[in-house]
Amino acid sequence: MAKESCDACGDAVPIGGGISGLWSSDPQGTGGMTLELRDGTEHFLCFDCIERLPDDPTGADVAAIE
Repeated sequence: MAKESCDACGDAVPIGGGISGLWSSDPQGTGGMTLELRDGTEHFLCFDCIERLPDDPTGADVAAIE
């Protein structure tokens, strides 16, 4: 399964789907998503960090999560 680092906390986040999950007897879902914020920045964040963001976040809010 592929993994990508969360832009806020740095944790390795599993990315579900793809051919590797097709034959797995223990499939694992995606643990985050890429968000495009109102200031035009784009960040891959785990679901825990997404929950910590305020309403209408910016890149500065992502940096403040650390």
